[in-house]
Order: sequence, then C-alpha cells, then structure tokens
Amino acid sequence: MQELSMKNHTLQLTIGALAERTGLNVSAIRYYEEVGLIPEASRRPSGHRVYGADAQEMLTLIRHCRDFGFSLDDTKALVSLASSADTDCVEAREIAQVHLDTVRAKLAELSALERSLSRFVVACTEQCVGGPAPKCTILQDLRLSDSPLAAKRAADNGAVPRCCG
Repeated sequence: MQELSMKNHTLQLTIGALAERTGLNVSAIRYYEEVGLIPEASRRPSGHRVYGADAQEMLTLIRHCRDFGFSLDDTKALVSLASSADTDCVEAREIAQVHLDTVRAKLAELSALERSLSRFVVACTEQCVGGPAPKCTILQDLRLSDSPLAAKRAADNGAVPRCCG
C-alpha cells in the first residue's frame, strides 16, 4: 500500500488517502492547511505531502463543524479548543449556543416564509388557478405586499415596515 506507510511507528497518509478517510476533497485539505487549521504537512523526498493521524482527527472535527454550519472563525476556535488541554469546555458551549440561536432564528424566518407561500398557493388554488396569469392572486400579492423577509430586513436596518407605519 503506497498511501499508508509506517515510519517510526507513525501513521503517514498521502493527501488522497487523508481525503478518502475524512470525507473531504483534496483542495479542502490544502485550504485548511493554508489557513492554519491543520499543521503543515511533512513532505516526502518526492515533494508529496504526508500527514499523520492527528491531521485525520482534526480534519474530521473540521468537517463535522462545517457540516453543522459553524463559520470558519468558529471552526478555528473549536479546533483550537480541541487541542488545548488547559481550557475547559465553556467556550465551546458558548460557540455552540450562539450558533444554535442563529439556527433557531433562521428556522423562524423559514417558517414565516412557508406560511406565506402556503397562503399564496391556497389562494391561487381557490380563486384563480387556470385563469390568465396577470390576474393570478400570487402575482398580485407579490406586486402589492412586502415579503416576510423584506419586512425583517427593514426591521434589521432600523426602518419601519410599510405595514406598520
């Protein structure tokens, strides 16, 4: 097996083998190395990168962080915490809590969007389906009203939504 060798009892993986084991592509591994999330690989005399088991563990952690939608900055912080034995897990919990709050806010937005779209479809089904498109209730509603997300954007920017003022 060329991809795997035992050198001084240390696991050495090529970037291709590491990609296969972690579920990441080669360019992602190079990127994470470039931004300092994993240590720089050692090189064989041929110039090919080789990584140890620690890189596999860190990349698996990174992939899971990204799968859960953590930002790159949060991922860096979590990776740093994972390799720091003198810190407790309070900071990891805080990072996860902030992300959970963000996810819940997005879910609320998506729920409001779903309700609006459902009303559009029901109104069209009951009132105009099969009629001329310009008279479709969906198109009329879209022309006349702010979307739930537009109202939220306006509120986030300090503006008063049209419906309220």
